[in-house]
Amino acid sequence: MSTAGRVVLETIASRVLENNPLGDSPVRWVGVYLPPGYDDHDEAYPVVYLLTGFTGRGTFMLNDSAFDEPIQERMDRLIAGGEVQPMILVLPDCFTRYGGSQYLNSEAVGRYEDHLIQEVIPTIEARYRTRGPDYRAIAGKSSGGYGALVQAMRHPGLFAAVACHSGDMYFEYCYKPDFVRFLNAADRLGIDSSESLAAFLADFRPKMHPKPPNFFDIIHISAMAACYSPNPDSPCGFDLPFEFYTGEPKPDVWQRWLAHDPVSMLDSAEHVEALKQLKLLFLDCGNRDEYALQFGARIFTRRLARLDVPHVYEEFDGGHRHTQFRYDVSLKAISEAFGNRRQATGSYSRPG
Repeated sequence: MSTAGRVVLETIASRVLENNPLGDSPVRWVGVYLPPGYDDHDEAYPVVYLLTGFTGRGTFMLNDSAFDEPIQERMDRLIAGGEVQPMILVLPDCFTRYGGSQYLNSEAVGRYEDHLIQEVIPTIEARYRTRGPDYRAIAGKSSGGYGALVQAMRHPGLFAAVACHSGDMYFEYCYKPDFVRFLNAADRLGIDSSESLAAFLADFRPKMHPKPPNFFDIIHISAMAACYSPNPDSPCGFDLPFEFYTGEPKPDVWQRWLAHDPVSMLDSAEHVEALKQLKLLFLDCGNRDEYALQFGARIFTRRLARLDVPHVYEEFDGGHRHTQFRYDVSLKAISEAFGNRRQATGSYSRPG
């Protein structure tokens, strides 16, 4: 039996993403890692849906790097070393021309939550031998960590394990500092209204070069507003949580953002109960995160403790970037939560 797994690129022609507001392609490539031995027998496997961060597609995790392992090599090493049991990894693509979707449904972006939950999971688990919801995990880093955590909170019983690496949370700290960067960039670019922002976004293309000065400061907050506070009646399709020129906050819009903050979501008994049902809730963050996400993680996990939600939280020495090595930790934790028993294909179940 080969000691190397293999990668399949599946194509999913999404119905829910057809005619999405940003004109992004509804056809998505989804990377699927199959562990060594998958083709040699008919056993079923646990599956992990691994979500990439903002500006990333799932297939980016397959890319070779001079100084790091692509995810398929990492899995081969972990399986060969006995640290992780053979598992299937799935790498969805929820990228948008603004850089990402936060894995949510939005009138300004598209139905990316529906795409993930209603299309990707059923399609993959109809085509591959998986063991059903009791052996299904969702994980990711940054916006992917946010997506993993929020989807588990919003869909009780769909996942049995969650790993959130440096996920967006406590929006007061992780987003508000970027509001000033947006405003300064907008001033330099002559963007002073929803109309001029709409014109900028209409002209912007992700692969255009050279990019406008400070373009990321504009795109980042625009993307978050498009996900958290869409407004079809606005010229740009969403509301910003502050005024142009003065930067004065808009409390009503900000409250719409906070409704999507994992910390605020813990106010819902339904979301708390969803987390209590998990076999594993794993979170980590660098102690020098450039977006102050360690503070959000500390607030979130302290609340989990007060709510008697079982979880594992680890803080490592480092920042927000170049943290792929942390997948060694979370994938091992997921594997241990699922145990090591395999299951014959005749008794595995479809998505629940």
